[in-house]
Amino acid sequence: MTEVKKDKPWLIRTYAGHSTAKASNELYRSNLARGQTGLSVAFDLPTQTGYDSDHILARGEVGKVGVPVCHLGDMRTLFDQIPLDQMNTSMTINATAPWLLSLYIAVAEEQGADVSKLQGTVQNDLIKEYLSRGTYICPPKPSLKMIGDVAEYCYTNVPKWNPMNVCSYHLQEAGATPEQELAFALATGIAVLDELKPRVAPEDFPALCGRISFFVNAGIRFVTEMCKMRAFVDLWDEILADRYGIEDPKFRRFRYGVQVNSLGLTEQQPENNVYRILIEMLAVTLSKKARARAVQLPAWNEALGLPRPWDQQWSMRMQQILAYETDLLEYGDLFDGNPAVDAKVEALKDGARAELANIGSMGGAIGSIEYMKGRLVDANAERLNRIERNETIVVGVNRWTEGEPSPLVGEDGGIMVVNPEVEKEQVARLDEWRASRDDAAVKAALADLRAAAKEGRNVMPASIACARAGVTTGEWATEMRAVHGEYRGPTGVSRAMSNKTEGLEDIRASVDAVSDRLGKRLRFLVGKPGLDGHSNGAEQIAFRARDCGMEIDYEGIRLTPEQIVEAARNGAHVVGLSILSGSHIPLVEEMMERMRAEGLGHVPVIVGGIIPEEDMKRLKAMGVSKVYTPKDFELNAIMKDIVHLVDPAAVAAE
Repeated sequence: MTEVKKDKPWLIRTYAGHSTAKASNELYRSNLARGQTGLSVAFDLPTQTGYDSDHILARGEVGKVGVPVCHLGDMRTLFDQIPLDQMNTSMTINATAPWLLSLYIAVAEEQGADVSKLQGTVQNDLIKEYLSRGTYICPPKPSLKMIGDVAEYCYTNVPKWNPMNVCSYHLQEAGATPEQELAFALATGIAVLDELKPRVAPEDFPALCGRISFFVNAGIRFVTEMCKMRAFVDLWDEILADRYGIEDPKFRRFRYGVQVNSLGLTEQQPENNVYRILIEMLAVTLSKKARARAVQLPAWNEALGLPRPWDQQWSMRMQQILAYETDLLEYGDLFDGNPAVDAKVEALKDGARAELANIGSMGGAIGSIEYMKGRLVDANAERLNRIERNETIVVGVNRWTEGEPSPLVGEDGGIMVVNPEVEKEQVARLDEWRASRDDAAVKAALADLRAAAKEGRNVMPASIACARAGVTTGEWATEMRAVHGEYRGPTGVSRAMSNKTEGLEDIRASVDAVSDRLGKRLRFLVGKPGLDGHSNGAEQIAFRARDCGMEIDYEGIRLTPEQIVEAARNGAHVVGLSILSGSHIPLVEEMMERMRAEGLGHVPVIVGGIIPEEDMKRLKAMGVSKVYTPKDFELNAIMKDIVHLVDPAAVAAE
């Protein structure tokens, strides 16, 4: 009997990092011991946005959604006893990607590794940061230049490293349709290749194209998502062949890693998320032609808070069962020649080509950022409308909502909570690091970094020299800000009302009546304090409030409590804060203190985010009027609450 030759399994990863470099190192080593085959590093928001742990904007954010890495010492601790020359490491880092890769290279050198043999990926996709995730620093053009710097440096010095993941994952999280996800991601890939083409010899360009990888999302409509992956394969091949003349098919291969959808995970009946995650994984593994190179899965409780090690292990076991217990890897592509699949793939490709042509007419991805952002906000509004109208069924949310309490949510709330002392300890280590380094060497390294950025040189060699000298993340990013300036991305929320949402007549009438009683139009200030760049919820609240007839103040992400309170002085009748990073307690506490100090204690404050029940009680004790979590999906109910909170007649009656 002939033995069946099985395909190799994909890389099995868990997206992980929290609290401190030491705690994250322990987690990585234990995950590797349990069968994980690659590392996927989550960095905290200050690290992602180029701030040290003691910066004012880092308050409450240190170690919350990932690991803080301020300098070479942190990176050294993070990979202690993990031989980097034997590891495949993915780092979800974008604006500070040149810097974190420099620290990684410096640690590998210390370990005695051959740097040319390092394998892994930096995400390094700034365009999607402007559209959906918000961890950008500099404007688009210098950001694109830094993406090019990393790719050019890696091609010569770290040839097995993927210098960029074109990341469509967060586009779907922001509400993109499959066609938009395809087109916006491919437009980003084109922008990067156009930047890189003049930098290398023509004979080297095909191999450089072959190092560009993608990081993709897979949602619950798994047939459509599987077809989307096949469309990605075909379209990328087409673009590389037709636009760039790449003849060798191996350099035209669509290489992607995936994390399946977190947007669709529900706070209600959270145990159901296990099935959602499994079904979504099938979309990126069943079709051999479009199978992911690496898979990382969210945990069942991510809509509740930070997963514990056990939760991550459970998700990893799901991958291992599919890869090693089933016979999936013994067969060729299961969908070749399927007429329904072929028709869907062609329809998706046609839609994506039309959108790509649109983007091309605006000057490509860089020239169409505002357009793409507006399209995403509109698409997300339509997605939420369908859920509210019960056209899209979400089990446990708008259908079959009655159920037994989940036994998985135990006394700890079913999540891990980061100890608030972590921030103080991290800042103390940072102070110690600064005190022990050679200041003259740091100044010289930073001066050369600034000169490289100003002169248009590749910033990677100077960044690696900075890493070795002991420069911090905040110091590196300060130089980039000084040379290139900072950027405020478009919000995607226009001032003009849309007619997309039906059934708002009663709420509009209430807004008009309350505005008459107030003597001016009801004014709603939406603010995102801290470094959380996931603005989808804030955008949809602002979008709906605007369509209900309120006057909206929404200036986008990354504001300090001081800036929000300053904006509230312009006559806000209610303030809404959106925080998804887990930093709600310190940020709201500061907000409420500042509001009272400015004589604005009477203005109602509402808060939305991923907020555990115990924290909801604490926020209300601080004076917060209402707290909303992902289970509060009916935006019209929130609008009615806002109107009631500021209605002088209702306040008088109470």
